[in-house]
Amino acid sequence: MIKGWLGKVLLVLFLTPLALVGIEGYFSGGSSDAVSSVNGTDISQKELESLTKSFKQQYLSYTNGDETLLNQSFIEQKAKDTLIARTLLLQQAEKLGISLSKEQIEQMIAQQQTFQQNGQFSQALYENYLKSIGMTNNALIESLRTDHALKMLSSTFVDYPLVSRVDIQQIADLQTEQRQIHIASISLESYKKDVKVTEPEVAAYYEKHKAIFTQPTTVDVDYVVLKPENIVAEGLAVTDVELKQAYDAFVAAQKQNIKPEVKHVLITTDNRSDAEAKKLAAEVAAKIKAGTSFAQAAAQYSEDPESKSKGGEIAVYEAGVFGATFDQAVASLKSGQVSAPVKTENGYHLISVTLPQIAVPSFESQKARLSEEVLATKKSNAFSDTVNSLNDMIVSSDSLEVVAQEVKGVQVQSAKGVTLATRDPLLSDAAVKVKLFNDDVKNGDRNASSSIQLNNGDVVWINHAAGEQTLAEAKPHVTAKLIEEKALNAAKAKIQKTLDEFRTKPAAAVTKGNLVFEDVGIYTRAEGLLKRDVQRAAFSVTPPKAGHWSVTTAHMPNELVVVAVSEVKKNPIDVLSAEQRNELVELYRQLRGQQEFDDYTRYLKSHAKIK
Repeated sequence: MIKGWLGKVLLVLFLTPLALVGIEGYFSGGSSDAVSSVNGTDISQKELESLTKSFKQQYLSYTNGDETLLNQSFIEQKAKDTLIARTLLLQQAEKLGISLSKEQIEQMIAQQQTFQQNGQFSQALYENYLKSIGMTNNALIESLRTDHALKMLSSTFVDYPLVSRVDIQQIADLQTEQRQIHIASISLESYKKDVKVTEPEVAAYYEKHKAIFTQPTTVDVDYVVLKPENIVAEGLAVTDVELKQAYDAFVAAQKQNIKPEVKHVLITTDNRSDAEAKKLAAEVAAKIKAGTSFAQAAAQYSEDPESKSKGGEIAVYEAGVFGATFDQAVASLKSGQVSAPVKTENGYHLISVTLPQIAVPSFESQKARLSEEVLATKKSNAFSDTVNSLNDMIVSSDSLEVVAQEVKGVQVQSAKGVTLATRDPLLSDAAVKVKLFNDDVKNGDRNASSSIQLNNGDVVWINHAAGEQTLAEAKPHVTAKLIEEKALNAAKAKIQKTLDEFRTKPAAAVTKGNLVFEDVGIYTRAEGLLKRDVQRAAFSVTPPKAGHWSVTTAHMPNELVVVAVSEVKKNPIDVLSAEQRNELVELYRQLRGQQEFDDYTRYLKSHAKIK
């Protein structure tokens, strides 16, 4: 499918900035409750949930599945903004007449080799495909029309941006520019000794930044862990019948893994008509039936250069290489049997299949291993049954104590002040943290959870309550923050006169006082060897005049860094290789095209009625 037109159209969903989830998310039927309206067109709750889920899965791949690291409200808002933009663009595409007709799309679908059999469009193959993706014909056509319209509209901006030589030169100047950097460090520790923070200041900061402290930053937890070894399963002996069933399944799997040895004689239609090729294939089949070996027939008649000298043997047979008809013939043939002529897009094939003989291990040799596997499965099932039973009890009683009552050796444990940063082997597990730090907890609910499966096979239940930080609890953090800010301001005030002198005097004439500058070297923006805040500061100042320094400051934890640039060297674009220049042009084209497309989308939003 990927090689054909239809596959490429479907992939548009993942290659453009517009469509970010599968088409099923939009066209599998939506609920009537609208979360937004764009010029009278509703966006349903189901559409929003589908796209939010898609974004969420994408971001989870960057957090190793730790959902607590995601900003849920931001993700949902981004999904909503994307759907609004998509709706506006579709409306604009319709207004501009950018669309394929139903007949055009049906014609393109009918031409796809995937949906053809014996050179003709197969309605059965097409309907099977629709079933596999859970869509109707009309829904698929509508989604393809939509995606084509979006692609055409977006490519107008993304694929054809105007890029001037001046822009490229300016970007190259920024990328290749070299700066001589000097830094001086001032510890804030001595300034902190003289800083006083009052209770009203702490309270004012807490109130102003209350959103930081109203998150469920800490929780108090009761939890109980159930391990497979806690379950003493009785009466789990393995019967002879179960062993026989396990052995039969083992033998069936062994046989299923056998790859057939496939040979073929190919008669193409390259230099003959279809009828002539079919006739020749039938004649060769008759000769094989009369006694000519398959290898001789392949050597004499086959037009597959790879296999004809090898007795017609296909080195590594893989389903799909020669098409569905070829695969159906391979599946239907018995070992040693030769097929009648089979037509594919390559011509006519005579196919021979040989199933290699394998030595299946005896029942006695596998008995011990199978006994262990059956017993392990029984124990696993017993553990799962116990977990399900305990789940029902916990939900009905809203208490973890039932686990301790039902299973010997298991106790309810407690932990106070658990945070996202807690490094506990169990409580820092991503699946547990999701339950600990969610909206229900933040809203004050305290309920026993359902079972949580851990990576090591254990199961845990938790009962928790939000431990949101009060002013008293937040006071140490706020106090430290205010002390840091006041110390920073005091340090800046002390050197302000020196900073002012750097603006008007040559560097050699500036009274530097206690500032001791270290020459840290020459850097470009792309190197990234300096600490991020220092690098940003160094490349934010304007180039200095000869003999002068351009100076600014950067704040690091417990440190004020004075950053100075004594020289800026401009390099010609020729210092970049031809390959680097081409990469630079292409990168700028992409960024420029995306910027123009985003500007266009914002323009449409500014003129739309969005509720």
